Amino acid sequence: MSTKSKIAADLNTPTDLAADGVEKVTKALNGLVADAFALYLKTKNFHWHISGRHFRDYHLLLDEHADQIFATTDPLAERVRKIGGRTVHSIGEIAKLQSVKDNNEDYVPPVEMLHELMEDNKKMAAALRKAHKVCDDADDVASASLLENYIDETERRTWFLFEASRAEGANEK
Repeated sequence: MSTKSKIAADLNTPTDLAADGVEKVTKALNGLVADAFALYLKTKNFHWHISGRHFRDYHLLLDEHADQIFATTDPLAERVRKIGGRTVHSIGEIAKLQSVKDNNEDYVPPVEMLHELMEDNKKMAAALRKAHKVCDDADDVASASLLENYIDETERRTWFLFEASRAEGANEK
């Protein structure tokens, strides 16, 4: 047995899920892990670089959102391992898998930050729903259940970012 085969065998967690289901769920959840790390870092970047008259409110909001996003990474990665999959190993692997685009601009106006994060969270919610379907198709109810809570949290972040980025007086008559 080769060393690579031995290592793979050592990490092969037993599961009653079909092998093709494990492969599909692993791929879907690893994509979410990568996007969660990318969205976490982008949210922290904007948190660190926010400025302007709403600094304190936006700074605290983005810190809360970043903590919430980061808190999803370990449970998602552990779900992959619980079903016998291999999860992400490095920043390089995350970069290959992520669909959330980085923002490396020196300055982004605060409202543009909030709007960009709102759009990223909307895309994340769509990716979570798509992964939920993959989990349902694989009869992986535990992963699907986990994703349901994350969909709700992501929709809440989207809502807060939408409201915070509205033009002053937008909903006043």
